[in-house]
Amino acid sequence: MTTYGTIPTSSAGATTNLEYLSRAKQRIKTGLGTRRPWKEMFNLRSINLPHSISESFPRIKTNIGYFRMNYAIIILLILFLSLLWHPISLIVFVVLMAVWLFLYFLRDEPLVVFHRVIDDRAVLIVLAVVTIVLLLLTGATVNILVAVLVGFVVVVVHGVLRRTDDLCLDEDGDEAGGYLVASSS
Repeated sequence: MTTYGTIPTSSAGATTNLEYLSRAKQRIKTGLGTRRPWKEMFNLRSINLPHSISESFPRIKTNIGYFRMNYAIIILLILFLSLLWHPISLIVFVVLMAVWLFLYFLRDEPLVVFHRVIDDRAVLIVLAVVTIVLLLLTGATVNILVAVLVGFVVVVVHGVLRRTDDLCLDEDGDEAGGYLVASSS
């Protein structure tokens, strides 16, 4: 019996690959859905100087809690740009970015290790420390330290200048440091 000209309608390998890509696309959408809109972050009407230095510290704390994912993206982008002329460091950084994507940016469920739920802030801190330590081992120490310093300065300056009275507080929820988390629908 010959089957010339027949086209198989489905195969197990193709179906699983399509399902995997579909799930990955959905995770990217939901993962980036927890990031705050860039228009909200850089709203010029919400930028002003604090009245006193004591007013700036609560602003920084509130803005870091609210724009945490945006700030992580900014710092990682600055770090990436600083590594363009260091190929080994860039390769290590790209591998670490994959780890960041799966453990921080695209996670839709809480991270559980040894039957314990790991806080989102703890994941952020551990990933940041591991990223910096592994990159420092590649020999681009000055570039990495300057990039991280510039990233922190950008975050602190934005945190001081961005008013917090227009941010949507969630009094009942602990997600995102007590702030509303954008839902994907």
